[in-house]
Amino acid sequence: MADISDIYYNPDNYVNRELSWIEFDYRVLSEARDKNLPLFERLKFLSITASNLDEFYMVRVASLKDMVHAKYTKPDIAGMKADEQLEKISEQTHELVSLQYSTYNRSILPALKQNGLRVISSHEDLNEAEGRFADTYFIRDVYPVLTPMAVDSSRPFPLIRNKSLNIAVLLKKKSGEEELEFAMVQVPSVLPRIVELPAGESGERSFILLEQIIERNMESLFLNYNVVTTHPFRVMRNADLTIDEEEAVDLLEEIEKQLKKRQWGEAIRLEVEDKIDKRLLKILKRELNISSSDIFEIAGPLDLTFLMKMYGLNGFDHLKEIPYIPQQVPELMNEDDIFTNIRKGDILLHHPYQTFDPVVQFVKTAAKDPEVLAIKQTLYRVSGNSPIIAALLEAADNRKQVSVLVELKARFDEENNINWAKKLEKAGCHVIYGLVGLKTHSKITLVVRREEDGIRRYVHLGTGNYNDSTARLYTDLGLMTCNPQIGEDATAVFNMLSGYSEPLHWNKLVVAPIWLRARFLKMIRRETRNAAAGKPARIIAKMNSLCDKEVIAALYEASCAGVTIQLIVRGICSLKAGVPGLSERITVRSIVGNFLEHARIFYFENDGSPELYLGSADWMPRNLDKRVEIMFPVEDEKLLERIMHVLKIQLEDNVKTHILQPDGTWEKPDKRGKTLINCQEQFCEEASLYVRAELGRLDPAGSRVFIPTESQG
Repeated sequence: MADISDIYYNPDNYVNRELSWIEFDYRVLSEARDKNLPLFERLKFLSITASNLDEFYMVRVASLKDMVHAKYTKPDIAGMKADEQLEKISEQTHELVSLQYSTYNRSILPALKQNGLRVISSHEDLNEAEGRFADTYFIRDVYPVLTPMAVDSSRPFPLIRNKSLNIAVLLKKKSGEEELEFAMVQVPSVLPRIVELPAGESGERSFILLEQIIERNMESLFLNYNVVTTHPFRVMRNADLTIDEEEAVDLLEEIEKQLKKRQWGEAIRLEVEDKIDKRLLKILKRELNISSSDIFEIAGPLDLTFLMKMYGLNGFDHLKEIPYIPQQVPELMNEDDIFTNIRKGDILLHHPYQTFDPVVQFVKTAAKDPEVLAIKQTLYRVSGNSPIIAALLEAADNRKQVSVLVELKARFDEENNINWAKKLEKAGCHVIYGLVGLKTHSKITLVVRREEDGIRRYVHLGTGNYNDSTARLYTDLGLMTCNPQIGEDATAVFNMLSGYSEPLHWNKLVVAPIWLRARFLKMIRRETRNAAAGKPARIIAKMNSLCDKEVIAALYEASCAGVTIQLIVRGICSLKAGVPGLSERITVRSIVGNFLEHARIFYFENDGSPELYLGSADWMPRNLDKRVEIMFPVEDEKLLERIMHVLKIQLEDNVKTHILQPDGTWEKPDKRGKTLINCQEQFCEEASLYVRAELGRLDPAGSRVFIPTESQG
């Protein structure tokens, strides 16, 4: 008989995380291809697939290339070595890009034209009046900004910034010399890439991309030359920061130094027009030292992220979803301050269906309240003009004890976080940069307040960042509580972060990397034992990504023992679902909708005494072993019922859901003859209903009347 580890840990029973991510981008692309969606929403999803792919290459592909350079040959959980992964990634991303542009050219562009919006793909297609406008615009607004760069013996091939859009040029001297010369021009990012042309008689609105206007006027940049050919190109570079934290004397200074290098990392992807002159391509390939497998010949405009700018154009609201306005939180719809309301009972927040304002107000009120002694908070990603940062600065000015952990290593937010860290320090806040070797990804705020009966601690815990901008787009859950045991644990968390002091005992919070992995495995194995004993056994888990081998093996074992396992995984999923003898009791669904699914929810049946947790961690090695994460229980029966309702509706969604098949493909459920359930739309409607119900339950004096749980959907 085979050893149990041979079955559950066999590489054949796992999916490579990078290839699973590509499948996720295909699911996003399927939204762009869905003709039932408003046209501009499809534009948005197509733009998202492009920005997703950029980050994937800059980080994940870059990391694999580093492994190959370092001759690292250890296979991943699916048995693939780095070079094998790169080969497969290249094959699949080329197919993905081909489908992106097929969608753009064959579906999106004709649909835009039918709706009165003409996107001119080539400057040769401009009529006479449009051509005059483009030339005038070039001379007035574009020409002064451009820097043409020739390449010869005295001027080497220029350094090309990461993600910048450029135009490569082949030139021939007007003096009659036959030798071709290479030059290039960077398309300036400081100017709008989408340029609107004067409206024609039909009233149709026409747009052209900036690079086309520059190509049209290229000869004015090289007056002594004839322009032989011009083609846009774009370079993607390795943007993965490598920081030796043990050796770094000043982490902030070291990250600032590494950020400057990010623009000039190894070229890992080159995008060019599919009709590019082969002589130009040969020069680019040689100078950038890039392999053929990393060159993408594109049938359309490079860098489709410009479609997000097009989404923002005025005058096309009829082609978009009606913007959703986050609703008030019924428990806070009264005249009491936020601390009084939290004392009445734990408050559950569901963003973006409910407004993020209470979280901001929590910190703002604490900053002003004379009875508040201290505010402590972790910040991973915050908005550019963060009201929470402003409140923390005010709190420091009001002589509160303010301690803030600013995670400097939050990828692509490093520069923003460095600026905030400096500002907070200057204001007198105690700023912590995290623990060596670990990212602090937990979302926690602690307010210490002096009250009549002594010191009381108020805590906010969340599944998402303290970012008021993304809180309108990401679905997350938060809990506000003054539970003394959670307050005690919150203090312990901050003492651990600031003073490396791990407490001997934890009450309610489960913290990574200390014992979160062990706790998850313990709860999964408890369900396994219960199923084997004939007791009720069920796991429902919602997260962004699932690729931890030990957790997946435990889920396989639980499935074989009879545990029903329902997983909601937005992105990467290395688990194989519905495979006989391995995972036939496991289902996996992915929801891709207008809001980005971001909440982490974990439910365990526990023989009829259910346990439910929220947290900041996915089931990934990095979250369980290399980050400071917090998982927290929801014990209030009414709040637990509300979260179970969220899970129930998401498991019933048949509009925005893709279901993982045993062969590894993802399919949308068959909706024929079924009531359509779009979980995100339903939660929007319910949030509005809760508020209307609350307004209807206010007594003449204006005091709040409780909304029964059964009326909550």
